[in-house]
Amino acid sequence: MKIDGGCFCGHVSYRAEIDPSTVAICHCTDCQRHAASAYGVVVGIVDEQFELLTGELKTYVKTADSGTKRALAFCPECGTRIYAKTVGEGSRFFGLRTGTINQRHELTPSRQLWCRSAHPWAMDIRAIPKIETQPS
Repeated sequence: MKIDGGCFCGHVSYRAEIDPSTVAICHCTDCQRHAASAYGVVVGIVDEQFELLTGELKTYVKTADSGTKRALAFCPECGTRIYAKTVGEGSRFFGLRTGTINQRHELTPSRQLWCRSAHPWAMDIRAIPKIETQPS
């Protein structure tokens, strides 16, 4: 599937080709903290399927609990997370953040990862009251 997207402020834009069947919800504590939310939603992609069109990305390298180094790429202007990628020779795979994809409404997660780190309430939010817009 061909997609395009970018950051919140418009400084960064990209296009890519993805496999929508690889969309996943990640409950790891790194995604929780970096997303400032209960989880992150990502789609798997490899380098040659991603093209940065405008702007430049800043990266922060985080060492995971496993010892693996992960480069977290984001817009240097507004801070929008774009992707996370394993650092090292031969590492081409990364997780593109679906919130930055213009076609995100077409992307339904097919699996959940790191569920042992999930907030108990995040596994079933059907009982939480729904409000269609921001209350006044």
